[in-house]
This record gives sequence, structure tokens and C-alpha cells, in this order.
Amino acid sequence: MAQGQVRQLGCSSSSLPAFSLLLPLPGEARKAACKQILGLAWAEMAACGRGLRRAVGASPHPALRRAHSDARGRLKPEYDAVVIGAGHNGLVAAAYLQRLGVNTAVFERRHVIGGAAVTEEIIPGFKFSRASYLLSLLRPQIYTELELKKHGLRLHLRNPHSFTPMLEEGTAGKVPRSLLLGTDMAENQKQIAQFSRKDAQAFPKYEAFMNRLALAIDPLLDAAPVDMEAFQRGSLLQRLKSLSTLKPLLQAGRILGAQLPQYYQVLTAPAVKVLNQWFESEPLKATLATDSVIGAMTSPYIPGSGYVLLHHVMGGLEGMRGAWGYVQGGMGALSDAIASSATAHGASIFTEKTVAKVQVSSGGRVQGVVLQDGSEVRSKVVLSSASPQITFLKLTPQEWLPEEFVERISQLDTQSPVTKINVAVNRLPDFLAAPNAPRGQPLPHHQCSIHLNCEDTLLLHQAFEDAMDGLPSHRPMIELCIPSSLDPTLAPPGCHVISLFTQYTPYTLAAGKAWDEQERNAHADRVCDCIEAYAPGFKGSVVGRDILTPPDLERVFGLPGGNIFHCAMALDQLYFARPVPLHSSYRCPLRGLYLCGSGAHPGGGVMGAAGRNAAHVVFRDLRSM
Repeated sequence: MAQGQVRQLGCSSSSLPAFSLLLPLPGEARKAACKQILGLAWAEMAACGRGLRRAVGASPHPALRRAHSDARGRLKPEYDAVVIGAGHNGLVAAAYLQRLGVNTAVFERRHVIGGAAVTEEIIPGFKFSRASYLLSLLRPQIYTELELKKHGLRLHLRNPHSFTPMLEEGTAGKVPRSLLLGTDMAENQKQIAQFSRKDAQAFPKYEAFMNRLALAIDPLLDAAPVDMEAFQRGSLLQRLKSLSTLKPLLQAGRILGAQLPQYYQVLTAPAVKVLNQWFESEPLKATLATDSVIGAMTSPYIPGSGYVLLHHVMGGLEGMRGAWGYVQGGMGALSDAIASSATAHGASIFTEKTVAKVQVSSGGRVQGVVLQDGSEVRSKVVLSSASPQITFLKLTPQEWLPEEFVERISQLDTQSPVTKINVAVNRLPDFLAAPNAPRGQPLPHHQCSIHLNCEDTLLLHQAFEDAMDGLPSHRPMIELCIPSSLDPTLAPPGCHVISLFTQYTPYTLAAGKAWDEQERNAHADRVCDCIEAYAPGFKGSVVGRDILTPPDLERVFGLPGGNIFHCAMALDQLYFARPVPLHSSYRCPLRGLYLCGSGAHPGGGVMGAAGRNAAHVVFRDLRSM
């Protein structure tokens, strides 16, 4: 996403196809025409935006108004729109469409809604955010427009938010050092000064630098990418209309200004190269570098890792930029709030209803879906929040898709390094670097993302290299979170739920091994051994665990290769190349079929932007039908 976006800012060729129409005009006339066209395009886009904003809270469009006389839970033979998958993006798309007057039904394969944003009681009494586990990236408009607080969403903001304990020997009985970061910059500098006074002075400047880049990219998240298809092949009117898609890029360029080359480097260089220009202490660099590789089969020493770093610092909660938090009741409570917003306006959501295929008319247009039980449900449009691979390679009849498109989808990079382990414990971890309180109450560091085996960037790289050899990392990178430290409803009194996001584990193991129960437990045991070194007694506190390797994440949640982003957030799979070039506007070669999940722009994370953006594209298309 952002890498492709910012890269395009530095290359004026993106606008040449449209402006080439004006080249035959004399110089002054051409300038005047450009101004007029841009003015019209901006005005049209602004009017369209105002119309959409009004429509979200207004009466349905007359052409799409429906009498919802059927019971909400009863399957009807026809809807205006069908959404495949009740992941958070699918639910967001359904909520917006229904508010816009588009009669919408959502079909979910599993027994529970939410996709990867789900709460499940896997061990009796312990409620886990089984896959995704933190909230920050959800677009602020979605909170307000879908009235999520009204529909029960409650958040626990974390401050401090990051804790990196050290493993230090020979400290003469002293408590090992640790790095605790939060919203208090003076306290952050004090913490960093333990390792480098120079880094403590540089840290506020680094934060300001990154925040400016996040601010520039922000408008790009809430709109479809530049419509290259319209620029290249559209009619004159389509080309002129598509000029409006340049506005977010121009806004980003205006914010970055003369510093654009430095920001371009952030998005294309190895994260370590970027961090080395700012800092000298390894504990700080490694802590920050974890965000550059989280969920990605990459190393902070590999070019392009800087973007994922940005992707995880550009969010915010309740007006606090960069804030991360826990959802009261687990991530499933977020999905429940979105679903409640959708059904309150008449949307229908069905679980344990697997879509078997997309139906296509003889004229080559989507006309609904067929469920696994043989039921046919007609619709004008179909939106899929499933991965591009499932949507286009399994659910869509191949004869209706161009061969080149199918080939590109089949070649998407879906490598994943993640094994998610959910652990139930009967007491809080007691870290050597921050001993527990006498009565075992949660302390500030317990609410953090706790980074283990992250004292040095080379440790992260070595863990990555193990996976490249087909082996689970010997010293895996571990992000440990304890949501019950702020939300006691998740576990019995005195007990806690722990989320372990571990890297790196390859999808396919070396030497012909399979991810059987023995290999799963071997990796989980290795992770627990690592935690034990930082927090003695941890292994004895475990009362149960749930292990999800990359194949398990694929099987349970439909994540191809176990990839939490549906496909890698790499330079060649972002912005107008997501999922593939010329098909980044949520539309696809089959008329009436749209992609609205993490495999579409702007990508993965619990963001909701793909669902919201896709819904607006669909609504505009329906109005023109």
C-alpha cells in the first residue's frame, strides 16, 4: 500500500495517461484546461463524498429501497448484495451498504462471526482473542459512522504499551534492565537513556518524523487507489473522472514536501538501515524493528521492511495517534458491535452458511451465490471478504476470468512466519526485570506488548534465517500480551489469558516433516522455555494452550499460507498493485464481483478500510446500473 503510494508520488508518470489528452493544446491553453479539469474533478469528488456521508445517515436511495418484511434471521431468495465472509471487513461493508439502502446478506462459513477478529472460549473459563488480539488501525470514521460505542464497543487503552526485558548475567544481584515505552515522552527518554543518552535525545525527533509520514499516508487509506485502468483504457469522461483519485496522492506529497526522498527510503530500505540512521542502542532498535516484521516473512535487514514498521505505527485510538488497546470481551466484541450496527439497519448475517460458488449469468455478470447446501441466493452484486485466492481460484468459475488475471492471483506471495499460541495461566508472569507485586496484581508492564528475544536486531535476523531453512526459529521472536491485565472478564479470578504471537515458523517444514501434534508441541515448548528464562515459573503456571501454526491459521480462518494480511504487504503487492495491477479498485474482471477483504487496498490489520471503501465503490456502481 503505502510503499506503492509514496513511490508513485516520486514518479509523475502516474498522471501522464490522463494529461496526455491535453498535449496537442498550446501551452497556456493546456495550463488553463488542466486547472479546469482538476477543479471539476475535485468538485465532483467532494460532491460525491458529501453525498456518501449524507447517505450514511439518511434515507435509502429510492432505487434501492426495500421493504424488510421478512424476519432478519430468515434466508430470502434474493438480496441487493451478498457478502462472502463475516470477517471484520465483510461486516463493515455490509453495515455501510445496508445504511445506504442496499439490502445485504452476509454468509459466514464458521459458527461464529468475526473471521480473525473473534473471541473463543477454547479452554473452559478462558476467553481468547484467538487470532488478532490488539486494536489500533481501525479507521476512526468507522467508529463514528457505524456508532460502534452505541452498539457495545468498549476499549482499554494501554499506557505504557511496550516492554522489552533484557536477559543480563553478571549484574551482581541487580534487576536486569528493561525498556518500557508509553505516551510520556520524558519518561520514554529516561528509559532509553539507560542504553544511550544520544538515542534518548533523538527519539522525539524520530517519532515526529514517523508521525509526519503516517499523517501523509492517512488520506490514502480511505479511498480507492489511482484508477490506472481508467487512465489507460477508459473513455474521455472516465479519464477525466479518474483524475479525482489523484487527490490523496497530491495531499500526501504536499505534507511530505522536500523530505519526500527521506520518506521514500523509509518505505523501501531495510528497517535496520533506517533505524541505524537514528539510533545506536540495540535494545531500542530491536524493539522498534519488531513492528517492521510482525506478521511478515521478512527480516529487518531486508529491503521493504520499513513499510510494515509504518503500518503498525500509523493507527490510533480515541484521538491518540499510535495508541493500541484491548477490546473489552476480546476482539470478537468488535465484530459483534459492527454486526449489531449492520443488523440494526436491516442487514442479515448467517453463520454456518458456506458459499460454494459465485453464480454468473450467461451474459457474464454476477447474479448471486450458491451455498454448500445447494441453496441459490440471487443478488445484483457479490462482495468477498475472503482472500483473493479463495475468491478467484475457488469460488469464481474460471471461464469468466482472464487467464493472465488467474495466473497473477495464483502467484501472490502468501508466506507467513506466524504461529499464534493462546495460553491460559493461573497467575501473572513474574519477570526478572520487573518483579511482580506482593499480591500478584497487574503492574503497568503487564498491559504492554512484551517483546522477548528482542534485545538485538541480529537475533531477529537469525530467527528469520532459521525459517528460511525450513526450521522453526531456535530463539523465536515473541510478542506476549496479557489482555486480562486490563479486562478481568476474560479469565477466572486470579487467572489470565496470554497471547503469544511467535515468529518465525515456516508453512512447510524441512526434511519432509509435517506440522503434526508433536511438531506443534515442540515449538510451543520452545517458546515456553524462552519465556521461562525471562520469567521463571511461567511453565508451571500454564493450565492449557491452543497452538495455531501457519497451516492451522489457513484451515481455521481461511488465511492463505497462514498469512494474516491475506497476501504479503510487499512493494509489489500494495496500493494499485493490490491484489494485482489494474484491479486495485475493489472491482475485478467479472462484472458485479468485488473484493473487500485484507487482500484489497489498503491491506491487512484490523482496519476496516477495505470494507468501507469497497462498499462506497459498490454503491456508486449500483446507482449507475
